[in-house]
Amino acid sequence: MDTTTRTSDGQSATLGLGAVLVASLPAALMTEVAPDRYTVEAVFTRRPEKDEVAEILGARTHDDLISAGYPTVELAVADRRLVIANTNLPELRDGLAAVIADRLAAISTEIHEKQDAAAIRFEEAAMREHTRAAAVAALAESITFASSPPVGE
Repeated sequence: MDTTTRTSDGQSATLGLGAVLVASLPAALMTEVAPDRYTVEAVFTRRPEKDEVAEILGARTHDDLISAGYPTVELAVADRRLVIANTNLPELRDGLAAVIADRLAAISTEIHEKQDAAAIRFEEAAMREHTRAAAVAALAESITFASSPPVGE
C-alpha cells in the first residue's frame, strides 16, 4: 500500500493506507470461534480531504468493489482510518487491499487534477484582471485636462 505524505508545496500526495490496526480486530481470530467476516481498520497515510472521503463513500467505489469480486465489502471513513466492513485478513491480503489501494490512488489523482485545473483557471482569471486593470489605468493616465487652443490659431 502507498505510504506517501504531504509534499513541500502543500499539495496533498496520493492518499494511501499504511498498517492494519491490529487492536481493532476481533479477539477470537485464528481460533475455532473466529468469525468468517469482520471489520478491519487501516490507517490512512494522511488525513483524507473532504472530496476524497466523498469519493471513497461514493457509488463508483462501491461499483469498483463489486466489479473486482467484493460485493459485500463496505467502506467507511473514521478520521484517519478506513473502516473495511464484511471482509477478513486473508481476503485483504489476497487482492482486496490492492483494489482499495488502486481506488484510493485514482481518487487522489482525479481530485488533484480538478484542483490543479481550478488553480490554473483562477490564475488565468487573475492575469486577465491584472491586464484589464493596467489597461484601464493606462487609458485614464492618457487623459489630460488642458485647454485646447482656440480653433484657427
